[in-house]
Amino acid sequence: MDLTDLTIHAMQQQLADGRLTSVDLTKAFLARIHATDDQLNAFITVCDEEALVAARQADEQRATGNVQPLTGIPVALKDIFVTRGVRTTCASKILGDFMSPYDGTAVRKLKEQGAVILGKLNMDEFAMGSSNENSAFGPVRNPWNTGCVPGGSSGGSAASVAARQTAASLGTDTGGSIRQPASHCGVVGLKPTYGRVSRYGVIAYASSLDQVGPLTRDVRDCAILLGAIAGYDPADSTSVDTPVPDYLATLEGGVAGKKIGLPKEYFIDGVDADVKRAVQAVVEKYRELGAEIVEVSLPHTRYAVACYYLVATAEASSNLARYDGVRYGQRVDKGQGLIDMYSQTRAAGFGPEVKRRIMLGTYALSSGYYDAYYLKAQKVRALIRQDFLDAFEQVDCILTPVAPSAAFGLGDKTSDPLQMYLSDIFTLSANLAGICGLSLPCGLSGQGEAGGGLPIGVQLLGKPFGEAELLQIAYAYEQVSGWQGKTPKL
Repeated sequence: MDLTDLTIHAMQQQLADGRLTSVDLTKAFLARIHATDDQLNAFITVCDEEALVAARQADEQRATGNVQPLTGIPVALKDIFVTRGVRTTCASKILGDFMSPYDGTAVRKLKEQGAVILGKLNMDEFAMGSSNENSAFGPVRNPWNTGCVPGGSSGGSAASVAARQTAASLGTDTGGSIRQPASHCGVVGLKPTYGRVSRYGVIAYASSLDQVGPLTRDVRDCAILLGAIAGYDPADSTSVDTPVPDYLATLEGGVAGKKIGLPKEYFIDGVDADVKRAVQAVVEKYRELGAEIVEVSLPHTRYAVACYYLVATAEASSNLARYDGVRYGQRVDKGQGLIDMYSQTRAAGFGPEVKRRIMLGTYALSSGYYDAYYLKAQKVRALIRQDFLDAFEQVDCILTPVAPSAAFGLGDKTSDPLQMYLSDIFTLSANLAGICGLSLPCGLSGQGEAGGGLPIGVQLLGKPFGEAELLQIAYAYEQVSGWQGKTPKL
């Protein structure tokens, strides 16, 4: 087996046994990146020298008995996390080669746990997109079929894990930006409960929706990585001071007696037949494992897309006002005054999708429209959250598709923003409600793997701060799914 095929938990064992060094691992992943990234474009910045230095330090620490859970494990970061000494671009021209003077909290925690940072990953600009075609560095390609999108906005994070360029990655999820690319690339992706993982040092898109989470090969790795980054952070005013459980301790508890809800509003016309088939097979497998399947209703689901694109764009308009060419990043100044410098800088620095969302949000927040749009959307959001809380009175988790279809072709939806936005129809409600959600590989589209099929994911939604139970339910299916070991033939 190639070293890059190992899971984190397998690496931990081999590192502990002395059969492997972090330098060996890091060199193998760097070689894999350089051999494959011309095809994928998953990385914006590769940290060859820094990674090897960190790997040597990890091996030295291990030799002295100073071992943390992630000591020597190579991981990569969506280029939305500020990192000391490594440029952070958010896949936008407007940030240029911005160098942060500090590490964000999630990055700092990974380093404290001994992780080796391989580099920064491509994404939709400012995390705005569902296909990773909105990057100033060009689109990321799906390793299962390089003519298809990997999903977005954490497309590089998902593609790099699927292609064995990194053991795991961190992404962010504002409306499905971890779960949807995880589904399209055949990896596990978790959006934790809002407030579970610190957002300090994460470049903001929509502050009340953004959440940091892991993308990994399997559920056990997901539990390991979540345990490393979760926890209260006084530097983040939205971080919640609640204990972090041992996610591995309950992982193998099974699903016998668990109640899994199927929301009737999510099983609708327009969902691809392959997705329906794959998700229904998961439902039947849970029945066989002893879970009880219960129909539930989330009646305000039909308002979710409209609600989300009001809240998210309004917050984006406010957050992106700071990119003005004055304090950092790109500046276009033709000497014609301050207002002209602002407008020229923003016109040159932002891509079309970012400009579209800023304009939508600015309109929603403008005088005379705030109450009609943004305030009303927040009231609808409260109803959507209450739907989930009511459903969780009856069930332990909710099961839905992740996306209406498997990955679509590059360029297929770029001319129709509404169709692109509908790609997130099953994921964005979890962000509005602030609950946790996980995407788990469950099948392949078309003729199966031999016929070049594309991955399909099933979504599990959990109670607020219910990540331990969600991982337990996901792990039970994963053990019988037959998915382990399936990789793209890149």
